[in-house]
Amino acid sequence: MVSYNGTFDSIVLNLSQGNKDELREIFGEIHPYDQAQILMLLSKENRRLLAEILTDEEMAEIIQEIEIEQQKLIIDELGIERYSKIIVEMPSDDAADLLGDLDEERLNQVLNLMDDKEEADLRELMEHPENTAGGLMTTEYIVLPEYFTADESIKKLRKIAPDAETVYYLYVVDEDGRLKGVLSLRDLIIASPETKIYDIMYERVVSVPIDMDQEEVANLIDRYDFLAVPVVDKHQVLVGIITVDDAMDVLAEEASEDMAKLGGIGGGEAGILDINVNAFDAAKKRIPWLALLLCIGIFSGNIIAQFEDTLEAVVVLSFFIPVIAGMAGNTGTQSLAVVIRGLATGQFAGKDTLRLIKREAGVGLIIATTNGILISFIAAVWQKNIVLGFVIGLALWITLFVATLAGTIVPLIIAKLKIDPAVASGPFITTINDILGLTIYFTVATMLMGYLV
Repeated sequence: MVSYNGTFDSIVLNLSQGNKDELREIFGEIHPYDQAQILMLLSKENRRLLAEILTDEEMAEIIQEIEIEQQKLIIDELGIERYSKIIVEMPSDDAADLLGDLDEERLNQVLNLMDDKEEADLRELMEHPENTAGGLMTTEYIVLPEYFTADESIKKLRKIAPDAETVYYLYVVDEDGRLKGVLSLRDLIIASPETKIYDIMYERVVSVPIDMDQEEVANLIDRYDFLAVPVVDKHQVLVGIITVDDAMDVLAEEASEDMAKLGGIGGGEAGILDINVNAFDAAKKRIPWLALLLCIGIFSGNIIAQFEDTLEAVVVLSFFIPVIAGMAGNTGTQSLAVVIRGLATGQFAGKDTLRLIKREAGVGLIIATTNGILISFIAAVWQKNIVLGFVIGLALWITLFVATLAGTIVPLIIAKLKIDPAVASGPFITTINDILGLTIYFTVATMLMGYLV
C-alpha cells in the first residue's frame, strides 16, 4: 500500500502558506490515482483551494480515479459551472458514466453549460444501456478515410491525436462511415508517404455490435489481447471504440459482483464489497438470502426427524452428520466455482458443456472414492466396527459424487433459463447438498440397519 504521509503533509503545509508554484511541482510528480487519494484525504476547504490551483484538464484526470459517490461530492464543492468545464476534459465514456448517475435537474444544469456539440455527444452516449458496448464506448478515436495516403494520414494524426483516447489503432472507414479496416500506428509510420492506406490496412477487423453485453466485450478484448475494439451499429457504421482499460474495469467489476452473488450478499452491486457501505445497507442485501436459506435449512432438521428410529438404534451415526453435510456442501461449491467462472468468461459453450459434465463426473468419482475409503478406515478403527465404516464410507461416496454433479449441472440449467447462475447458486447449492447428503446418509444406514445392530 502506498504511503502518502510525507507528501500529504507537504501539500497541506503549502496549501496553508499559499505556495502555489511549489504545490504544483509536488503534486505534478504524483500519479493521478495517488493524486485522487490525496484529494479525498484533504479537508473540504483544502480540496477547494487545491482545485482552484489545478487546471480543468488536471482535475479531469484526478476525478476519473475516484468513485462515483466521491465524484458527486466534488460537484457540490466545486459548483456546477466549474464541474461542467471539467467534464468536457474527461474521456467521453467516463463523462457519460458520471452524468448518467446524476439526477435530472443536476444533469441538465451541467449539460446546459456546454456547447451544443458536446452536449449532443454526451446525451447520445447516455442513451445506450449502461451494461452494453454502447454504454462502455468512447467516441474519441482516430478515424481515417480509406482513400488517404500514409502522408495525409500522419498529418491528420498530428492534429487529432491529442484528443484521442488511443492512437495505437487507426480505424479506416468509407465515405458513409462504415468500418473497412484497421491500421496500426507502426504500419503507418513505416509505410511510404504515397502509399494508400487501403493497401496496408487489415481488413478482417474484429468489431462488436453496439448492443453487445459489456462482459462479452471485455472477455473478447482479454481473449485477443486487444488494446481496443471498434463498436459498430447495425449498418456497420463505426460509432465508437472500447479500450482495454475500460474492459479490465468491467472484468474486475463483474468478478466482484459474482463474488457477492456467490456469497449470497446481494443482487450484484459492486458497492456491496465497498467498506464505505454502512452496516444497515450491507445487512439488507444479505438478509433475504439468509431468510430463504433458513427456511430451506429447516428441511435438514426434518430429515433427521424422519430417521429418528435409525438414529436411536445406532447413536454413533450422529457423530458423522457434520462430516457428511460439510463435505457435501464443500464439494458442490468447488464444482460450482469452476462452472460459474467458465460461464462468466464464455469458456463453456456447445459441446464444451457436455465435456465439462463428463470431466466433473470423473472428478467427483475420484474425490468420492478417496474420501470414502479414508472415512471408512477412520470410522472402522475409531468405533471398532467394520460395518459402520463401510456404511459411512458408502454414504459419503454417493454424497460426494451427487454433490459434484449438482454443483456442475444446477448452474448450467439456471444459465439456460437466462438467469444469472451466480445469483441463484452459492449458499443455495450448499444448503441443497446438505439436504441431499443427510438423505443419502440415513437412507444407506437404514437399508443396512440389520448389519449395524
